[in-house]
Amino acid sequence: MKFRNEWKHEINALDMLILRQRLTAVMKPEPHGINGKYNVRSLYFDDLHDTALKEKINGVNMREKFRIRYYDGDTSFIRLEKKSKINGLCNKLLESISIDETQKILAGDISFMQTDDRPLVRELYLKMKNKGIRSKTIVDYTREAFTFPAGNVRVTMDYNIRTGMSCTDFLNPDCITVPVGSPNIILEIKWDEYLPDIIKCAVELESRRSSAFSKYAICRIYG
Repeated sequence: MKFRNEWKHEINALDMLILRQRLTAVMKPEPHGINGKYNVRSLYFDDLHDTALKEKINGVNMREKFRIRYYDGDTSFIRLEKKSKINGLCNKLLESISIDETQKILAGDISFMQTDDRPLVRELYLKMKNKGIRSKTIVDYTREAFTFPAGNVRVTMDYNIRTGMSCTDFLNPDCITVPVGSPNIILEIKWDEYLPDIIKCAVELESRRSSAFSKYAICRIYG
């Protein structure tokens, strides 16, 4: 299991304009959407005690959370993801799931997952059965992403963050979501063994410090 370094910063609209110019000069837009810009819809899961939420808020050193997501409204490509964090390092496991499988999971018809040949699907099944994990809230946002080969660097800016509150109608494009409060732009920098100086300089902003901001946590305030 490979873990990556991750920094998060809360930034404002002026910061984003400055960073967009800098990043465009030294990095390549991610090959998705238009010039690396696309919309993300995620559905987050948590247990009966909201363990993932509480561990995030309390800064627990070892934690994990499950989500499913798709991009730009295209439900033909849906991913199940588990994000883990240990000692400040992050790992993400991915598995493609079909729209039919997603509908079954949302309806609570999870028997197919028990003998599935995908380990991540079986893991979610066990935790749904044993820990009461279930869908909690939709999180929508717009992402601009840039990549740099040395260090396997990925820089993203997420904004227009919206919450479905207690709505979990994940596949319904008309599901109502509402904007979350400030901050509304999140800068994330991820890399493997090292962060090249050219990228470190590009993302440097005066008076901006690394934070533990979570889109899931801020959206759960509303439901």
